[in-house]
Amino acid sequence: MDNQITLRVDGADTPLTVDTRTSLLDAMRERLGATSAKKGCDHGQCGACTVLLDGRRVNSCLVLAVTAEGQEVTTSDGLATGGTPHALHDAFVDHDAYQCGYCTPGQIASAAGVLAEAARGWPSAVTEDLVADATDLTDAEIRERMSGNLCRCAAYANIVPAVAEVAVEQGVRA
Repeated sequence: MDNQITLRVDGADTPLTVDTRTSLLDAMRERLGATSAKKGCDHGQCGACTVLLDGRRVNSCLVLAVTAEGQEVTTSDGLATGGTPHALHDAFVDHDAYQCGYCTPGQIASAAGVLAEAARGWPSAVTEDLVADATDLTDAEIRERMSGNLCRCAAYANIVPAVAEVAVEQGVRA
């Protein structure tokens, strides 16, 4: 069964007719040409398809496109402002936090979500102070929160410092 929806991806509204079984990832890549989010496992296990849905991290391969209508979808590309890279983009380059680059857009979208979660004080499995207004993004916190994003090239040793640098700039790391 087909449904007429409007997806808002990276600030642009696009009307689409989609089958109710179409994933957000497939709608973005195949119908909108938004190829920042990658199809890795297509089972929600690798994080290559991570995007922000109304500011919260999701694996877009597990979200039905019809459920994303009326919500803001932000990919790694959408984090840039007027052609200026986001601080996370710059930090990933500066810290050589990528190898082949396949997982990088998902890693960056996830890192943006991590920074927002920590700023709101949302705890993780390793958070020590559960009643704090904000969570200090220690290396352990970053590793735990980014654990849903896999990198086949094992650039983790460079991803953590890249996220930590931006966390300091945004005041969510001491």
